[in-house]
Amino acid sequence: MTTLPIIFPGQGAQARGMGRDFAEAFPEAAATWEEADQALGFSLRDACWEAEDEVNRTDIAQPGIFTAGVAAIRVLQGRGLDLSAAPFTAGLSLGEYTAHWAAGTFNFADGLRLVRLRGEAMQDAAETNPSGMASLMGATPEQAEALAAVGAEHGICQVANLNAPGQIVISGAFPALDAVEACAKEHGVRRVRRLVVAGGFHSECMRPAADRLAEALAKTDISAPAVPVISNVTAAPVRSPEEVRSTLATQVCAPVLWERSMRRALDEGHRRFLEAAPGTILAGILRKIDAEAEVIPLSRPEEVEGALASVGSA
Repeated sequence: MTTLPIIFPGQGAQARGMGRDFAEAFPEAAATWEEADQALGFSLRDACWEAEDEVNRTDIAQPGIFTAGVAAIRVLQGRGLDLSAAPFTAGLSLGEYTAHWAAGTFNFADGLRLVRLRGEAMQDAAETNPSGMASLMGATPEQAEALAAVGAEHGICQVANLNAPGQIVISGAFPALDAVEACAKEHGVRRVRRLVVAGGFHSECMRPAADRLAEALAKTDISAPAVPVISNVTAAPVRSPEEVRSTLATQVCAPVLWERSMRRALDEGHRRFLEAAPGTILAGILRKIDAEAEVIPLSRPEEVEGALASVGSA
């Protein structure tokens, strides 16, 4: 079976109950969540499905999103999907880990432990270094860099996400973000919206988390990806275990180059993509990059047959 490039969402895609519908509909998905509980030593299912607000904690959201994505793809695998036929995989921030799992870089249990550690380490770093993120509505990359320079006079402040035209996120210490908000209009940015996140992800505020993750990656069994994985750090394919370890550790403090990654794919002639669960955030982002690009959703059980048909006709 031929297939499409597969893209995976990052933190922010989580929602209470995510993945439950797949687990109730498909044995492969249910087994994936059971495997996650065993690997982690606690019930990720209860945290994501039952608890009131646990799913929005960084240390729960990250393994939950990873598991939901793996479960959805395993459902397709059970119906003939050949992951080795994908031209590439990619994921937004955290989603890069699911992309690596799909490419055979590491197994599910090891990937799960890495994202759990990543979430814990980022949560700890956020508590140590009070910080946050803000969306610069309608900003250009040049405007964002200028505002980050203003913010950096008051603490750590960096451009964190270059997701799509007009969709840029800045990250840093709270005093730095306050300074950015105060002068945004002077730099031509009409509005700054604080994001509901635990801390200043993809900035030097996360340096302690990056160091912890680098240690864990060094001890993890990592293979060369069977298909190219587009790195958030470079917007280029990662092909060796050494590159995997380096880019995944660097990613925690580096800007997410999602728009550049998707433009690379579009320039190479890819017009259709498969977006794995949970949610359809990446489809909305890609429409801002290229309105004619098509994203096939795999966010609900009823979309499985359509996704299979689309993959088979790629």
